[in-house]
Amino acid sequence: MFALGQRKSAGIENGLLFVGVSALLAVLLALFFAPLVGAFDIGNTLKGNWSAVLLSGLGLFLTYLGFNLLYSRYGASQYVLYAVLSIITTTIVVGMLWLKEPVNVYHKAAIAMAIAAVVLFSIGQSKS
Repeated sequence: MFALGQRKSAGIENGLLFVGVSALLAVLLALFFAPLVGAFDIGNTLKGNWSAVLLSGLGLFLTYLGFNLLYSRYGASQYVLYAVLSIITTTIVVGMLWLKEPVNVYHKAAIAMAIAAVVLFSIGQSKS
């Protein structure tokens, strides 16, 4: 649904406005359903986690902006490349290097296959 909506925004004059309005809808829905998941205490959530909220908000904005630029300029088929590169960078930079999460041989094989997918996708794009 997200990919289809973003792709449809390609013809809109201001793609960033589209992103903002769709993000606003996501915020409203998240706030509406939040009480069903647990305690609904915005004050304590912000007080104890304001820096993580800022970091996550900036990251979400950059993600929305990236998707909008990707879909409006290249189309939905390029999502594979974006998704795999996101997985690789998140796994290696955030998971392994920053958070020092454990990595086993299966994780390493998955990373190698993700890199192979990027290479194969790039070769496929150059042949079409």
